[in-house]
Amino acid sequence: MKRPLLFLDVDGPLNPYAARPTRRPEGYITLRVPRDGARVDEVSLSSRRRPLRVWLNPEHGPALLRLEYDLCWATTWMREANHWIAPALGLPELPFVDFGDALFRERPDGVHRKTAPLVEHADGRPFAWVDDEQTEPDGAYVDAHHSGPALLHHVDPRVGLRDDDFRALADFADAPHGADPSSVRQGGVRAAPPPSRRP
Repeated sequence: MKRPLLFLDVDGPLNPYAARPTRRPEGYITLRVPRDGARVDEVSLSSRRRPLRVWLNPEHGPALLRLEYDLCWATTWMREANHWIAPALGLPELPFVDFGDALFRERPDGVHRKTAPLVEHADGRPFAWVDDEQTEPDGAYVDAHHSGPALLHHVDPRVGLRDDDFRALADFADAPHGADPSSVRQGGVRAAPPPSRRP
């Protein structure tokens, strides 16, 4: 059986962009990414602007690789994450979800623009998605359109991934993901039931 997918957002979980701007979080390094080499939604901006500041924790790469997941970028950086982010974290080149023009379409139902492409990419396979922008409509969409277990794990963009986040991801990966796709709601986040609740 295939391992679950782990869809990784960059800004928020890996780059705590909402942290105090004058104080780099402990353990993090600073990357300066030229605006014309950054995310797809910033490619058209003038390269004369200041570089994009990205804070990354090099310990996150090995910690992610220790998890029982197949890693996949789920970020507006798309393929650029392999150029800028992966090397700083010690990650290999990873597949990425190509969001195409979905990044520029707002949905009237409040579902995040990444949600439908991620569900389509997973194609019924169990997945966890770490991001700082999921809301209740995203969980409802996944419930209605994804046949397997899923964990939509919100990460505070002021602090990025922490030990508790890695534990939650490990717990989800360790849960049995057989034919039973049932899930429980936990604070607006869709999660597989703890193993003790499985029949």
